[in-house]
Amino acid sequence: MTAESIDKGMAGVVAAETELSDVRGDLGELVYCGYNINDLAENACFEEVIHLLHHKRLPTPDELAALKQDLASRREIPQGVIDLIRTIPDEAAPMHVLRTAVSALGCYDAAAETGEDIALARDKSLNLIAQIPVLIATFHRYRQGKKLLANDPTLGEAANFLWLINGEKPSADMERTIDVCYILHADHGFNASTFSSRVTIATLSDVYSAITSAIGTLKGPLHGGANEGVIKMLHEIGDLDKVDAYVEDCLTHKRKIMGIGHRVYTTLDPRAPHLKRMAQTLTKELGEPKWIQMSERIAELMLEKKNLNANVDFYSATVYYSLGIPTDLFTPIFAIARTAGWTAHVLEHLDGNRLIRPRAQYAGDDGKPWLALAER
Repeated sequence: MTAESIDKGMAGVVAAETELSDVRGDLGELVYCGYNINDLAENACFEEVIHLLHHKRLPTPDELAALKQDLASRREIPQGVIDLIRTIPDEAAPMHVLRTAVSALGCYDAAAETGEDIALARDKSLNLIAQIPVLIATFHRYRQGKKLLANDPTLGEAANFLWLINGEKPSADMERTIDVCYILHADHGFNASTFSSRVTIATLSDVYSAITSAIGTLKGPLHGGANEGVIKMLHEIGDLDKVDAYVEDCLTHKRKIMGIGHRVYTTLDPRAPHLKRMAQTLTKELGEPKWIQMSERIAELMLEKKNLNANVDFYSATVYYSLGIPTDLFTPIFAIARTAGWTAHVLEHLDGNRLIRPRAQYAGDDGKPWLALAER
């Protein structure tokens, strides 16, 4: 192996096979277990996608109803974890809190240690899918000085989360918007956070540890944190008439424009058009056109000047912002959705588990003579 053939970011390296999702970067397509993301975004609900990723087939009506009921029954989190969240400073970043709280959940699960039992891992996976939204909402309510709300078992995953953070039952349109966002973010091949979850579970650790690893990875601004960066960028620009100068300045000084370009897609991210349409619809309903107009102009300029397309983060930021969701909850919402994929990958890797242990090519010095401490 030559130095020229090594890529620190492992670009082009195939680490394993998966039946869960296929990111077809050159075609601008995304497939979950054989189903095109466009069909799923237009027709499915998030719970159907959870079942699809966990069982590699869509559920029957009875299976879907049972899954919804099962997830609703798993939402309560241990009082000890609630008490822990209460002690965390209000100004803490929600992704820090989520990472810590998920790790703490494992401390209250006596069966968490048996990492190689797939049936047990499946059970823990459903717990996490149901409880991660509640953890986020718990911290958000506490930092606002508001009382915690009880989960509503009649609501689906998207609607219950909106109820918990806002204290109001969402409209059908709001619920569907978040539901579609969950579907679009549920899985995406061997992205950084998914790969980290597989690396962790491959040691026969436990599901809580694997998802804690994934959350810590998603937190980075080059991964899930990019959507928060988009809104900060739009605020920094301020107005539509300042977009052109901002983009030109970024290009001149080689500064990254958040939400533009993708590591895998060489053409349009197939998830972006769905989010763009939702952002446009919300803008019309809420009467604040500035953010989507600025976004569209940035996307137009970057395609024209650099042949780079907007990615999923670019428009999801505007969707969440238009719904009144605090900026620092954007990435936690990404984590809610991606837990479906993370746990599916954990289960897939455990089935015929193999420890992940890549090689490194040493590039340091050699043959150095030992020097006594007094001589250094």
